[in-house]
Amino acid sequence: MLENYLGKEVIVKVDRPLGSKHPTYDYIYPLNYGYIPGTKATDGEEIDAYILGEDHSLDEYKGIVIGIVHRKNDIEDKLIVSNKSFSLEEIQQALHFQEQYFNTEIILKSDSL
Repeated sequence: MLENYLGKEVIVKVDRPLGSKHPTYDYIYPLNYGYIPGTKATDGEEIDAYILGEDHSLDEYKGIVIGIVHRKNDIEDKLIVSNKSFSLEEIQQALHFQEQYFNTEIILKSDSL
């Protein structure tokens, strides 16, 4: 259950750094995106994570899970990791490049308290 990650510190291994091209679809990542090593998501792969608030490409990132992307029409939810604060609107705008294709609900750390 991804809600258990809210507020926790994690290390994200970046496999799609800011500025990289998606391997299948025709878009460039406007942020760093990766996975939490040693975890397992509902798709059988490691849990994916968006990294917000960093303006350069990264290999790895240590940050706090500030939210969850819950995809209502997909098998896999994703974590949102940062060391900064963002409003719901700022998060939605940052993730729009990819989440526009899904019926997405953003669950923020403050929502779960």
